[in-house]
Amino acid sequence: MKLLVTGGAGFIGSAVVRHAIRHGHQVVNLDKLTYAGSLSNVAEVSGSPNYAFEQADICDRKAIDAILARHRPDAIMHLAAESHVDRSIDGPAAFMETNIMGTYTMLEAARAYWTADGKPDSFRFHHISTDEVFGSLGPTGKFTETTPYDPRSPYSASKAASDHLVRAWHETYGLPVVLTNCSNNYGPYHFPEKLIPVVILKALAGTPIPIYGKGDNIRDWLYVEDHADALLTVVQKGAVGQSYNIGGENEATNLDLVQKICAILDEKRPGNRPYAEQIAFVTDRPGHDQRYAIDPSRIREELGWRPSVTLDEGLEKTVEWFLDNEDWWRALQGREGVGKRLGTA
Repeated sequence: MKLLVTGGAGFIGSAVVRHAIRHGHQVVNLDKLTYAGSLSNVAEVSGSPNYAFEQADICDRKAIDAILARHRPDAIMHLAAESHVDRSIDGPAAFMETNIMGTYTMLEAARAYWTADGKPDSFRFHHISTDEVFGSLGPTGKFTETTPYDPRSPYSASKAASDHLVRAWHETYGLPVVLTNCSNNYGPYHFPEKLIPVVILKALAGTPIPIYGKGDNIRDWLYVEDHADALLTVVQKGAVGQSYNIGGENEATNLDLVQKICAILDEKRPGNRPYAEQIAFVTDRPGHDQRYAIDPSRIREELGWRPSVTLDEGLEKTVEWFLDNEDWWRALQGREGVGKRLGTA
């Protein structure tokens, strides 16, 4: 299968690229290389004859048309997006442009490409989204594919809009789409502005480890390599027009998560005192959703997929990776906004 992966130099996109190449697929990696993208994320597969890279903006219709004509993919996996909630609070315009208008441009380019090719049944436009579009849960219950949308941040609102566009292009034009909504990802190559890498790097630096509010917000954590495997499963086997929720079945409060990471670091890189003593509670993020949890029954029952990595296993793998790849994360620390508290507006 020949895949065009947008955002393939980002965190989740690069995991998809690496996973697809390992499993014998051809991959065209389309990435604008914004602050969050790095070709070092795909260095291990960049020499493969099945890999190609195209630097382009998903909002540039002319460039997208040319790339589709040149490479003629069997499927588009659309991951390119602005994704950091805190950044969306400070600067929502980029999220509206990339996540909404970028998705619109990709859909129109895909529709033209698919139509010109005789509308083959085998073509897929796979839109990758987030569970944050569903809003915030109470103490019980889980998100399903029929949960009403209730986004609470500029980021989640922009992703909700893109989901609606994808469904509309399927219903109106017949474009063969599949959609997925995932829980929080973590793992190797996680950009150092997100919670887990922030905790690891702050701990190693001996500086305060920030936790928003009381640390009682709950997330369902999905190891990124498991997510990549799920996405490849959906693009190959998913039913046209269907959406699939992908979860790690690993719920934890932010405080519990941070304490687990500190304990792993205590074992693998012991310091002069327990790392948990660096924990500092800070002012909460505006509109911070209390709890996310995914019911992955549909993808498990229809496609036979389920996560393979527990949270404890995944955190240990992640901490080890960051300890072993200091050159990678140090090279990113000078990028705009990294290491600063964002989203306090």
